[in-house]
Amino acid sequence: MNTVLALNYIDTHCHLDGEEFAADRHEVVQRAREAGCTKIFLPAIDVASCKTVLDVCAQYPDYCYPMLGLHPEEVKADWREQLAAIRNLLQSSLQSERAEARPIAIGEVGLDYYWSREYENEQLEAFEEQVKWAVALRLPLMIHCRKAQNELVDILKRYKKELPGGVFHCFTGNEQEARQLLEFDNFALGIGGVLTFKKSHLPEVLPACVPLDRLVLETDAPYMAPVPMRGQRNESAFIRHVITRLAEAYATTEEDICRQTTATARRVFSI
Repeated sequence: MNTVLALNYIDTHCHLDGEEFAADRHEVVQRAREAGCTKIFLPAIDVASCKTVLDVCAQYPDYCYPMLGLHPEEVKADWREQLAAIRNLLQSSLQSERAEARPIAIGEVGLDYYWSREYENEQLEAFEEQVKWAVALRLPLMIHCRKAQNELVDILKRYKKELPGGVFHCFTGNEQEARQLLEFDNFALGIGGVLTFKKSHLPEVLPACVPLDRLVLETDAPYMAPVPMRGQRNESAFIRHVITRLAEAYATTEEDICRQTTATARRVFSI
C-alpha cells in the first residue's frame, strides 16, 4: 500500500460534477489526493453539465480542470441550440481571468450508434462542428466513440493536419482499431477500468501495438469501476487498480506507468 501511495497520476476523464457525487464530493476528492491523483479532468456532456463542470472546477482550482462539449448521446432535435449555447460558454470561459475557469479541451464529443441511429446525421454534423472548434481554438478533443469508428475517422481525416490532438476516451478495441487511431498525431488512448475486466483483450492488445507514451489514465467515474471494485461507484482513487494491471501488461513498474501517462496527459492538454 505504501508503494501505491507514492505514485502520482492524472485522471483524464471523470464526471465528478454528476449527481452521484453530490453527497460526498469533497471526500471523493480527498481520497483521490491520498491515492496519488494529482489532477482530475472533467468532461461536460450538454449545456447544463458545462455549468456544473465549471462550478466544480472553481471549487478545486489547480486540481480539477474543465472540458466543454456536447456528448453524442445528448444530440437531439435541439442540438444546434445546445451547440450555440456551449460555444458561448466556451468563449466566455476562455476569456476568464481565472485560470481554473478556462477549458483545457473540447469534450466529451464524438459519435455513438450503440443504442440508436435516430440522430445519426445530426451526430455527424455536431461532431464535425466541434472538431472545427478544436482546430480554431487550438484545444484538444476528448472523443467518445461507440460503434462508429469508421465514420469518426472519416471526419477526423478531413482535419488531420490541423488537429491539435486529444484523447480517444475509453478505448476497448483491437489492434487494427488502435493502429488506426494512433495515426492521428498527439492523440492518446484513454485506458480505464475495462482493462481489468476478465473478458478484456486490452492486456494483450495494448502492448502489441501501442507505445506506452500514447496512453493516458482515466476512470469515466462514476461508471466503469475496475476489478475488484466492480459494481461500486467508480472514483479517481480506484485508478491504482488500472495502474497495477497496466504495469503487468507492459512488464514494467507502476512508477513507470504513472510517469509516462502523466507526461502524455500534460503534453496532450498543455498543462
